[in-house]
Amino acid sequence: MSNPLVRQGTLNRIRGSVIIATYPQLNVTAPYLGKEGISFQLEGEAAQLLGTMTGAVTSPEPYQYATITMHLLKTQNLAALYQAQMLLTTNVNVVEVIPDVDVGLLNTGGLNPYILQNAVISSVQEMSFNGTNAEMVVRIRGTVAQNTTLYVSG
Repeated sequence: MSNPLVRQGTLNRIRGSVIIATYPQLNVTAPYLGKEGISFQLEGEAAQLLGTMTGAVTSPEPYQYATITMHLLKTQNLAALYQAQMLLTTNVNVVEVIPDVDVGLLNTGGLNPYILQNAVISSVQEMSFNGTNAEMVVRIRGTVAQNTTLYVSG
């Protein structure tokens, strides 16, 4: 029988954030977001199983593409900063996305931040300019390292 007393943890709705070290003016925290906040998606497979005559060969991928979707408020200056950044360069280099896990004083573990390398501002979703939606949905894409033991020789 499983232990029903295992601490389940706590989510913190306003902890999720995006940190862009090269362009700190583009950092995103809760006060700059609509209700949908931030979402994160890893794309594709982290490993492949390649069929053989009698089984399979494993082929781990060294990275996966990842997408961060941010529901910025177009009524704030941060939306204008993203607009200006796209005019200058869409390359934003290294991006850290911090999940909504409240580690708190007890530091009970939970999901760690993801680090995207070679990140770009990839798109802005269609916006409504009829006064009924305050969001500017911006997507950042990059790669997340996986299977780092692939780089160990020997």
